[in-house]
Amino acid sequence: MARDNTPIAKQSRREGYALHPKAHKIMARKSGIPGQHADMRVRGGSLYLTQLREKQKTRRIYGLLEKQFAKLVHEAQKAEGQTGEALLNYLERRADNTVYRAGFATSRRAARQLVSHGHFLLNGHRIDIPSIRMKSGDVLEVRPKSQKSEYFKNLENVIGAAGPQPLSWLKTDVKKRKIEITGSPKREEAEVGINEQLIVEYYSR
Repeated sequence: MARDNTPIAKQSRREGYALHPKAHKIMARKSGIPGQHADMRVRGGSLYLTQLREKQKTRRIYGLLEKQFAKLVHEAQKAEGQTGEALLNYLERRADNTVYRAGFATSRRAARQLVSHGHFLLNGHRIDIPSIRMKSGDVLEVRPKSQKSEYFKNLENVIGAAGPQPLSWLKTDVKKRKIEITGSPKREEAEVGINEQLIVEYYSR
């Protein structure tokens, strides 16, 4: 399975956006674009560059490669309603993002690893494809065998005392290690700081 192995801190500095909880500390120490000749690169400027950077930032937030992201955008262009909102809806309903949103992982990278290693059942069937799209009525639950692992035994510590972030489209049962999809993500529940219109304009050139 293809993946982007570029260090997350380096990606975060390039986009000026913390793509992982660990990136906050690194960005506090090192600001600006990484690389020997970073100071020679022009940031901002043309509309095209602004659109490109927004696209790069968003696909890296959700952990997609370029072809995967472009395919999702083209699908969103064919959907009813606003293309940008459809795109964010598709991104939020990925299996790995669902696991992350439910609080079962501290980052999307960690959630993607959990799914790809086959720790979850979707409607009773084992899955290992992070890009599977959830729909209302679906149930994700940790496999009985995986529940015996140290990670899932200590899941409450991963989630924290405050519990998972409440979302209108998810119902999380931490004790049963179960996630139920109860609806569809609202625009305001997607990742903050994304300007989806810039992405739509980039692919509409």
